[in-house]
Amino acid sequence: MGKKAKKEPETPTKDEFDPLSIESKRADTAVLMLSSPEEGVLAKACEAIRKFAEKGDENRITLMGLGALEPLSRLISHDDKSVRKNAFMALGIMAHNGDVKKMLKKLDVIPSIIARLSPEEDVVIHEFATQCLASLALDFACKVQIFDSEALGPLIHLLSSSDPDVVKNSVECIYNLVQDLPSRLAVRELNGIPQLLGQLHSEFPVIQELTLRTLGHITTDKETRLAFREEQGLEKLLEVLTKKEYNDLHVEALQVVSNCLEDVDTLQYVRERAGLQTLLTFVTTPTLPEVQSNAVKAITKVAQSYENRKILHEQDVEKSLMALLDVENNRVRSATCQAVAVMSKHLASKDTFRHLGGIKPIVQLLSSESTEVRESAAHALSSLTSGNQLNAQAVFEAEGDEALVQQVQDGGAREVAYAASVLTNMAAQEALRRNILSQGVMQTLVGPLQFKDTHLLVSIIQAVATLASDAEGRTEFRTAGGLPHLVKLLHSYNTEVRRNACWALSVCANDETAASELSKLGALEVLQEINSSTNRRNRFSDIALQRLLDNNLSAKYSLTGHLSATDVIADGFYDPGQTRAGQKVPDLVDLSKQVISQRRPVIAVNGKPQDLSIHGLAEARQPDSTSESRAASAQSNRSNSRAPSKAKQRDEDVSKPQQRHGDECQGLLPWDSQLCSLLPWDSQLCSLITEATKSILPLEEERDQLRALAVLVSNAMGGALSAEQQHDFLWELHLSELKHEEQSNIIPIGQIKKGTYIHRALLYKVLADRIGVGCSLVRGDYNRAWNEVLITEGPPKTPGCYCQPCVYVVDLIHSPGELMKSNSPAAIKYQRI
Repeated sequence: MGKKAKKEPETPTKDEFDPLSIESKRADTAVLMLSSPEEGVLAKACEAIRKFAEKGDENRITLMGLGALEPLSRLISHDDKSVRKNAFMALGIMAHNGDVKKMLKKLDVIPSIIARLSPEEDVVIHEFATQCLASLALDFACKVQIFDSEALGPLIHLLSSSDPDVVKNSVECIYNLVQDLPSRLAVRELNGIPQLLGQLHSEFPVIQELTLRTLGHITTDKETRLAFREEQGLEKLLEVLTKKEYNDLHVEALQVVSNCLEDVDTLQYVRERAGLQTLLTFVTTPTLPEVQSNAVKAITKVAQSYENRKILHEQDVEKSLMALLDVENNRVRSATCQAVAVMSKHLASKDTFRHLGGIKPIVQLLSSESTEVRESAAHALSSLTSGNQLNAQAVFEAEGDEALVQQVQDGGAREVAYAASVLTNMAAQEALRRNILSQGVMQTLVGPLQFKDTHLLVSIIQAVATLASDAEGRTEFRTAGGLPHLVKLLHSYNTEVRRNACWALSVCANDETAASELSKLGALEVLQEINSSTNRRNRFSDIALQRLLDNNLSAKYSLTGHLSATDVIADGFYDPGQTRAGQKVPDLVDLSKQVISQRRPVIAVNGKPQDLSIHGLAEARQPDSTSESRAASAQSNRSNSRAPSKAKQRDEDVSKPQQRHGDECQGLLPWDSQLCSLLPWDSQLCSLITEATKSILPLEEERDQLRALAVLVSNAMGGALSAEQQHDFLWELHLSELKHEEQSNIIPIGQIKKGTYIHRALLYKVLADRIGVGCSLVRGDYNRAWNEVLITEGPPKTPGCYCQPCVYVVDLIHSPGELMKSNSPAAIKYQRI
């Protein structure tokens, strides 16, 4: 047998390159290799880059700086499967870095990644492609691009993958996407709910937890909740809640359940299947505090609607909540108080909590070291005491008022708001209000008025308005410096803040001293501006303006040109003339400093005796004296049933001028005390008051009193004047002479001996108010003014009925004492030129 010839090794052709083995330890070399046309080189380069990137964030930044991202982004679409796989693995690891994600966004790599989610692709590619998407989906712009590229469909399909890493990454990506509403709706439309529910039984807890979190977001949509229920999602969740081996999932499961139970139909559906009892079991059964707090939060969420609260009340949820107040965990206590606050919107629950003795434990939580617990406790008490006086009394008996005042002083914005709300509810009862005021709460409330938080401001202002119902409260608030802040809040752009500020101001204006200060602070001008606006005007702004004017008759007459019979003129009143709406009424202090001018004089009223000091007048005032009480006194004096003995008593009073004027000064407006000090004693006015008291009060008939007073006024100011005599009646020259005599633009009304319509009508009103004869004062045009009185004509035609009084105008010029019906030609002519 011959010998077999030895085969010679093949020699490379001249066009082939001999195989070359290279060993490199530099990352930049691997990056350069990403540009190779050989699949084997590319695969090995991608693998080397992946291993280098796995070692830490610094390496990923280094690779990005070397330009590895751009070639890797191309290679994930390479025709070779091995290259695609290794490129995806490298890119997936690098995508964990934030800067890398930003660069990938610029490279517009998302469509290429989504294209590789098709079923025919390798599982490893699916794993790292979904990993990339999950990382990129944390960025808002990338999230939008992923959604617009229709990635949700392939991701939902991958939930059925046999590879747990693919499932985990897909669920995580879906979870990141459903933070936005469009993605939540898309999951339902793509029939993703059954796929998600299937992952509840996964053997990997991380997949179960991500699934529950995803369901927690998508079930915030009502239609999705309906689809969730149709897929028996609630049954599967209740199954999770009843299994002890799923304890670590109970927190997230409870969140999904609470979302579903917002619908009344769903709540009823769960109740029929004993699911509600399962939920309440988590509340009452000692378990992890986090689970208990989430169970309570679920109840809180369920109780947002009236129908749900009614169902929960029927299940005695109040008893379950009360048991949790003893749990030594702040998160549980805080959640319980929030649940109590929501359930207390149900009227029956308010009483149930009180009967169960739940108010005192909540009051005690106001002293907790936890800010969250204190805030929640105050919130619960605010809801419990709203419209429920018995609960407010229970808070007081638990000494809650002291803790609440302390909370207003030291708490955060929300604490202060809720605490102030509770104090407002309690202050509706006079006894509780006085006790709260005794703790200096008004001074405490002034500070928060400077905050910017709208909810806080509304609560504080409401507390001020309620507590200022007492004169003591108004005084404390004024002395604490609260009025300037209240006026400032009238400028608020927030409707509720502005409306409540008007309410508080209208209450404070009941105190005459406060009304004086408010006027000086410009409240009158601001309120006029508000009332002139159709958008900002409210019923409280009307009331506030009216009360300020009622307690500042000088401003009222100047702005409105009208004083009613109940507006009693006191010493310190002055008439600066007509002031246009929105403009500031000149202050008497400023007017007294002006040099004598050609402008019309200011007519002032000051019948105070010289020997009665201003301080004596102030001390003579009673704390609770108001303009209303003075008006009521004047009204009673105007009664037709006046007895001679009362007239005799008034005559005796005249012989005691100091005592009489002391009584009159009890009606003195607070700022008038200061203004009186700027005015000399008007002895002529004092004499006219004395004469009117002696000669007019004894008259029995009201008409006789009105006529006699008109004659007295006419005689004091130049007598009767015909139309022809009026042209020669130089009253303007007379007033000019008085200004020079007084060396002031302010003239006491009693000094005027030649007076026209405006002077006579004012004097008539002054004297009528002093002797208790009712009349109003109306300003007209061109120095016209007149007095209107109400007179009942004859007995009623039908027994048991009352005659409607008629309005008459009193003639003080042409035929002093003549009473003209207001609609008669004579009265109309008297009022006009």
